Amino acid sequence: MKVKVTKPDASLYDGEAKLVQLPGTGGLFEVLNNHAPIISSLKQGTLRIIDNEGKEHTFDIRGGVAKGQQNDLLILVQ
Repeated sequence: MKVKVTKPDASLYDGEAKLVQLPGTGGLFEVLNNHAPIISSLKQGTLRIIDNEGKEHTFDIRGGVAKGQQNDLLILVQ
């Protein structure tokens, strides 16, 4: 799936991923390929991305929002 992680002043990640783990306000959750459409607020924690080659990317965030549909996930963070 296509994943874009951005802050107000910079892009943190823009690429393909097979798994994204997010610190949702209701608890930790994961988004995989072909996930149902989703919109979620995020709390402070660690955002984890596993790209298609199996490499792990982690980002400490202070909060944000995630929106995903049709294998396109946009994550806006602070």
